[in-house]
Parts: sequence; C-alpha cells; structure tokens
Amino acid sequence: MAENSKQRKINDLIKLFHEMEEGAYHFFDIEEIENLYNHFTDRSYYNRALKICNVGIDLYPFSIDLILLKSQALINLEKYQHALNILDKAIMIQPNDPELLVMKANIHSLREEYPEAVEILNQALEFTSNKDDIYFQIGLAYQNDDNFDLAIISYKKAVEENLEHDGALYELAYCLDITGALDDSLDYYKKFIDNDPYSHLGWYNLGIIYHKLGKNDDAVSAYQYAILIKDDFSSAYFNLGNAYMSKEQYSQALDSYQKTVDLEGPSAETHFSIGEAYEKLGHLDLGLKYYRKAYKLDNFYDEAAFGIGSCLFQQERWYEAIHFFNKAIKLNPDRENYWESLADAEYKVGNLVSSLEAYQQAAVLSPENVNVWLMWSYLYFEQGDFTKSLELIKCGLEENPTEPSLYYRSVAYFIAAGKYKEGLAYLENGLILNFEKHQELFEFYPTLQNQKALLKIIDQYRPES
Repeated sequence: MAENSKQRKINDLIKLFHEMEEGAYHFFDIEEIENLYNHFTDRSYYNRALKICNVGIDLYPFSIDLILLKSQALINLEKYQHALNILDKAIMIQPNDPELLVMKANIHSLREEYPEAVEILNQALEFTSNKDDIYFQIGLAYQNDDNFDLAIISYKKAVEENLEHDGALYELAYCLDITGALDDSLDYYKKFIDNDPYSHLGWYNLGIIYHKLGKNDDAVSAYQYAILIKDDFSSAYFNLGNAYMSKEQYSQALDSYQKTVDLEGPSAETHFSIGEAYEKLGHLDLGLKYYRKAYKLDNFYDEAAFGIGSCLFQQERWYEAIHFFNKAIKLNPDRENYWESLADAEYKVGNLVSSLEAYQQAAVLSPENVNVWLMWSYLYFEQGDFTKSLELIKCGLEENPTEPSLYYRSVAYFIAAGKYKEGLAYLENGLILNFEKHQELFEFYPTLQNQKALLKIIDQYRPES
C-alpha cells in the first residue's frame, strides 16, 4: 500500500511538471523537486532532470542541494564546463562547503585533470568530518592517473580513518597487487591486530590479503578468527566460502555461503557462489537452481547466465546451453571463456560455422589459450582441410612458442597431410620441450604408435631412468 501511495504521488508530480512545461505555474517544495529529479534520472531523462533543477533553483536560489543536483544533471549530459561554472559561483558564496568541492573535483577527474582534482580534494579535507571518503577520492584520482604509490598512501589514510571503508580496502589491495607490494604489506595489516587483537575487521582485512596472495590456509584462519569475535559477520562468512573454494573444499564453502544467506538474506552474488560450489561438487541440478536464482535477482549478472549454460552443457542440453552462453556474451562480450564454451556447444549441435566464428573470437580475446587453438584447428582437420588446420596451429605457436601440446598436434596434422618430414621436425621440438606430453600425440592419433621411425625418434629423446 505504501508503495502504491508513493507511486501515486510521483505520478501527480509528473502531471504537474507536464502542465508547467505547457505554461502553467506550479509551486514545488524542495522534496518534490528532488523526487522528480530522481524519477527522471533513474530513467536517464537527463534533460528533464536538468529542467526541474532549473525550476527549483529559481524558487530556492541558495539551496546547495539543488545546485549539486543541477551539477550532476549537467555531468550526466557531459556539459562539464557549465557544471564547473555553476559550482564556482556557489563556492564563492560558500567556500567551505565540502560537497561543492568534491563535486568540482569529480568533474576535473572526469576530464582527466587529476592534479586539479587532487588539489581541490585536499582543500575539502579541511572542512569535512568524513575524511575517509575524501582520502578515498584522492586515492582514486591518483590511481586513475597511474600514480599507484600516491594512491596507496591515500587509501591507507582512508583506512586509518575508517577500517570499515570497503572501497578503500579493495582499491588499496588492488594497487598493492599492481605494484608488487602486496606481500610486503602484510605487516601493515597485521599492525591493526597488534593494536587490537579482538578487532574482527582487522582479522577480516588480513584474510583478504592472504587470499589475494594465494595463502588460503592463512586466509581461512583469519576469517575464522573474525567470525569467532563477531559471530554474525556475514562478509567474513562469504569470504571464508571463497577461500574454501580456492582450496577446493566445496562442502565447507557451501556451509559458509549458506550462513551468509542466513545472516543477510538472499543476494545474486551469494546464490551464484552457492551454484558454483554445487557445480564443482557435480550436483548439476542444484547448481542450475542457484545460478537461476542469482540470474533472477540480477538479469545483468553475466557470470550467472554463463553458470546456467555451463550446467546445461554438462547435462548435454546443448541448445539451452547455447541460449545462456549467448546471454552471457551479450552482457560481457570480452570474456574468452564465454566464446570458447559457446563454440563447444555450437559444435555439439553441428553448427560448424557458428562454432568456428566463436573459436575465432576466443582466440582474439585470449591468444594464450592453447585449448582454443587445438579445438579451432581440429574442426578444419575433421573436415579434411589439413592446410587450414596447419595454418591455425602455426598461428597458435606464434602466440605460444614454448607450448608442447601445439607441437604434438602439428605432428599429427603434418603426417595426415602427407608431410612426414615436417612432422618429425615438429616432433623433435615437442620432445625437447616436454617429453612426457608426447602421449597426447598418440591419444589424438592412435595409429601413429605403429610408426617405427617416429617411435625411434621418441626413444632418442627418452630421459634416462
């Protein structure tokens, strides 16, 4: 009922707004203007949002809230200079207002004028009690300017102001990772615990760093300490689940994810993680169920759409899998594994052209993916087009010149094409790189085990026992 009443009010306001556009006069209070602004902005009607802001500022010329809304409307319309002009006039009247300064800094960041943004944010620091947010904004400006060392300093200041600042913690870990300083930063995170051994947030943040470093046993221990101190710490349960997933302890991961749901209710991310754990355990029906729940909660969740497709593929429901792989690609076309899986599914239903196109896109996105070159070339080999299959495997070798699997596959293609001498040359390259993997050649082309000349070369490279 409350929701219906709210919608009726906004509908009445929209009606008054339209009448005003046609020349009628209506008085709006600030809350009504803000409600109309939010309604228009949510629907990307930015010109209308700007128009209602102008109406509001005519009525309330000194309202900082309306000036900020108008500036945001202009930013949405990419009218950055106009927005700066408005903010500069407002700052002349109220030079100590941190919100005006932060908005101005954001515009400079959008224009990639990062030094100017940092200078203005440093001014804002003097006038705000929310210093953690300002330090975070300064860190983002430095990071966007590829100045990761100064970004790290700013993010650390934000965290020291507020240990619960998730954004600063996440970006700090990212910058430390980028600069190769993550391992060296462990002492920085440990000092929070040294100062307060019963800080659940200290243990939690330490767990995040351990997980990023691949030290999953330590991550599990850190998250468990956090939960021991605060038994309703849902984020720690969720990240504990992630650490268990990295350790391939999927049942324990499920327990942690379920506890997260118990504490904070369902979310797309948690349902997706539950689905992934069930898929890893081979419970495809349950994996499918939870991936579907995740996708229902968030129709833009490309990983959930892909998860649905993955389970359907393993159940040999190829056409349904293709449908969801295409959904995932539409949402995120830059994931090579989406294209590779689509190619595999198209091949299963006999759509050769679609399969070839998908493998090609996967190779463009991830040329280091050896399996893509093997499968893409195999489709031509299967059709008897040995020239094209060899051409593709050579392209794969140009991208991955030390990959023995590609050399061994080349041997099979050369011999099938009647180019025995070239095949033996590639065989020697493969044997030098990795002798044991020569079994891949016989798995792909079993009759070659009867080729004495080939076996003789293999024996020459056999390691001494």
